[in-house]
Amino acid sequence: MRITIRGGRIVDPAGGIDRIDALHIAKGRIVGLGAAPEGFLADRVVEATGQVVCPGLVDLRARLREPGLETTTTIAQETRAAAASGITTLCCPPDTDPVVDTRAVVELIHQRAARAGMARVEVLGALTQGLEGKQLAEMGALAKAGCLGVSNGPRAVLNTEVMRLAMQYAATFGLTVFLHPVDPWLAEGRHAHDGAVATRLGLPGVPECAETIALARDLLLVESTGVRAHVCHLTTARGVEMVAQARARGLPVTADVNLHNLHLTEMDLLGFDARCHVCPPLRTQRDLEGLRAAVGRGVVTAIASDHQPHELDAKLHPFAATEIGISGLETLLPLALRLVEAGVADLPGVLATLTCNPARILGLERGDLALGRLADVCVFDPERHWTLTEDAMVSRGRNTPFLGWELRGQVTLTLLGGKVVFERDSMR
Repeated sequence: MRITIRGGRIVDPAGGIDRIDALHIAKGRIVGLGAAPEGFLADRVVEATGQVVCPGLVDLRARLREPGLETTTTIAQETRAAAASGITTLCCPPDTDPVVDTRAVVELIHQRAARAGMARVEVLGALTQGLEGKQLAEMGALAKAGCLGVSNGPRAVLNTEVMRLAMQYAATFGLTVFLHPVDPWLAEGRHAHDGAVATRLGLPGVPECAETIALARDLLLVESTGVRAHVCHLTTARGVEMVAQARARGLPVTADVNLHNLHLTEMDLLGFDARCHVCPPLRTQRDLEGLRAAVGRGVVTAIASDHQPHELDAKLHPFAATEIGISGLETLLPLALRLVEAGVADLPGVLATLTCNPARILGLERGDLALGRLADVCVFDPERHWTLTEDAMVSRGRNTPFLGWELRGQVTLTLLGGKVVFERDSMR
């Protein structure tokens, strides 16, 4: 189908474009911006006046629960939720069941995502076999199978020599190592930031240094091996400073932050709200402000949903016994837009953290509206107010502390390779 989207504010951070214009699509690719190509005749014209037209969002970290937890949800269902949220590319960590340490698991995930046809699902391979931190995974085979990087997921590699060898091995294949900095001796069995709130609630706390000690080791190993590295879900202002210093020294390091760490703090745990039970934990107001400042300065270049859907009863136990994680796909865009309202960055700057920047981290030619690119496009109404309710959610995971929040900014149309995968009724 040949499609013209006209009258909207086209924001393409990668191309430095921010203007009201028309976008033209044919054969699944972008063929024109502004005037239509010669001989182009649209089969459909989308009137986008008052709306923003941007590249489809790229989410660096989303657990889709398949394979292994299909009773909770499936790739088909969660990619449907992604499409309704303007997300056209999702990156799946390796901690599935079975772990992504063989070509067969990579192909299974790709095949099921392709069958669903709602979003592109990319995969990170395991850094070590079974994520056990002992034997290196077959990174070469995983790269050939289509893995865009390697990670040990949330499980720390305790042996520093194994981590050094893993980085060297990854560097030989040009693979980015995705780091989850945590010292398990300081974090295991603990459920909140080590501060006044944890003390008041009687919860064992995770100190700031659980992140910074592990981060210091890994940054030194990056410097030693020269591997390209990405630091996942920073939570502390001190961690941000360490990444900034590493980048200033020329280390090939990027970093992201979970969206909920830009809006929630340890204070949101009061009342034992298990919906805020996340790992790494919510930190202090000072940390939140430090993370926001890092987004504004470009030290943190990407924002991730860290989507972790759970069944309804997963958050109904005593706080320490509840499952960790937030269902984050459907709040990714509207909560990011709140950062614009808060003056953290302008609209193109915030959209860059959701589009071209994560695409570059993954080494993908996506996240922009350049001519010839696959037409992965998100159209949203930045002024539409709506309230997040369970009934409004497409994901099977309703575990979010943002239920009941009034949000501004709602997706109206999502295209995946020029195909309409989501359209709000008001657009038809």
